[in-house]
Amino acid sequence: MALAQVNPTVGDIDGNLQRLREARAAAPAGCDLVITGELGLAGYPPEDLVLKRAFQGRVETAVQSLATETADGGPAILIGAPWRSDSALHNAALLLDGGHIADVRLKYDLPNYGVFDEKRVFRPGPLPEPIDFRGARLGVMVCEDMWTPAVAGHLGQRGAELLVVLNGSPFEVDKTEVREDLAAKRCAETGLPLIYVNLVGGQDELVFDGASFALTPEGTVSVRAPAWQAGVTPSRWQRRPQGLQCAAGDVAANVNGLESIYQAMTVGLRDYVGKNRFPGVIIGLSGGIDSALSAAVAVDALGCERVHCVMMPSPYTSSESLEDAAEVARLLGVHLDSVNIEPAMHAFSGMLDGLFEGRAADTTEENIQARSRGLVLMAISNKLGYMVLTTGNKSEMSVGYATLYGDMCGGFSVLKDIYKTTVFALSRWRNQSCPDGGLGPRGRVMPERVISKPPTAELKHNQTDQDSLPPYDELDGILAGLVEDESSIEDIVARGYDEPTVRRVWRMLDRAEYKRRQAPPGVKITRRAFGRDRRYPITNGFTSQI
Repeated sequence: MALAQVNPTVGDIDGNLQRLREARAAAPAGCDLVITGELGLAGYPPEDLVLKRAFQGRVETAVQSLATETADGGPAILIGAPWRSDSALHNAALLLDGGHIADVRLKYDLPNYGVFDEKRVFRPGPLPEPIDFRGARLGVMVCEDMWTPAVAGHLGQRGAELLVVLNGSPFEVDKTEVREDLAAKRCAETGLPLIYVNLVGGQDELVFDGASFALTPEGTVSVRAPAWQAGVTPSRWQRRPQGLQCAAGDVAANVNGLESIYQAMTVGLRDYVGKNRFPGVIIGLSGGIDSALSAAVAVDALGCERVHCVMMPSPYTSSESLEDAAEVARLLGVHLDSVNIEPAMHAFSGMLDGLFEGRAADTTEENIQARSRGLVLMAISNKLGYMVLTTGNKSEMSVGYATLYGDMCGGFSVLKDIYKTTVFALSRWRNQSCPDGGLGPRGRVMPERVISKPPTAELKHNQTDQDSLPPYDELDGILAGLVEDESSIEDIVARGYDEPTVRRVWRMLDRAEYKRRQAPPGVKITRRAFGRDRRYPITNGFTSQI
């Protein structure tokens, strides 16, 4: 049996069909079954697109076409697709063999939390029965069916010999271990081996990391496919007195920690740009760490020739920032233009003099600078067709330390779910390492000064981020409690944080929701990403009670 990691695009039925064909063709000689991921024919998650009857009809036609091709004497293929049955739409696994649809199993446990809202579009199926396939009884499950004991237990009681799980499991930090631990629990409960096949690639804000595997009944990994790579990994099975047994095969190393985060950012950006057919990206390169890291990810994802950087100095831009931006561009091999925004600042000042007469300068003038830069970037984007890549991080977006229609302007963000302290750690990691498949330089991607100097927006003289915010290690610790853990003020204070600071950060977090609603999409990294996971009201009277 072959574990086939495919990278589908939601709605690209013809393209996804071809990817499934290629996966089947890539299976080794003598392969009996190619196993693919959840909803691989439609793409995952299809959201409300799957409700269109025309879409459902196209999917069914493609399934029939692929089924007909299995009459060629090659392997059967197990695919995921939306499927109409008994006047309802289901998330289904379909076994195609011998020229026809040999069997269908419907997802029983529909997730409805975090990024998942499958109860909105699908109906749950009944508890599945094993599938008889070439002398073996396969217990086929779809993703969430494995997360709890009920489906695996039922299949075991009904005589399944091997659990087979089609998955669309998005990346989160440390989720690889979570998946393997849950799979091992199902093995221990049933006494059965298990095959788990995941998708790979980016789809809007979600990114899928592959890392498919086969486990023994004891929970030992017999085979593991590489993370972050589409491809076919073989597994060989034999019947022994104790049941079906997987021969030891290729076991790719797990990708964890900072490397896994960096890969998620790179793959997410590469597929967002590629699947939406942008020729490249535009980045405002400030000489700071956020834009430097964003540019490094973009070059690793797309290549230096598809990354266009622009420095937009103002009277407050330091010589160090100019030097650092130029050095980042040199190290990455990207084109760097310079557009001075001082004339725009004078123009807006003159336009607004009458309205602002008698009022002291404040953040209004600072925001005009940020919005002038946003205007420049969007003008270049319109002219060249490149997408603007925003550079704000999760710490800033949490507390509203960002300018609407200014530095928030753009089409996608690779740092949207990355706290500032992790930005520092990722920058140090990338200066010492290069991700597998990265298209950027093998060595450093930014000068050490970019990492070591105090962060600043440079919108006025001698400004640093810490003029307005707590130190980032303190801020990020508080935010992790408020966002990731939904902890109370009392719980966070008990961890050693100053209570007035915690209350201030809480108020800033909730009051910035209106800004986050207007932010571009970005790669989901944590289990509580803004937008898809954490959904709060904009009009929120509870904030005033904190």
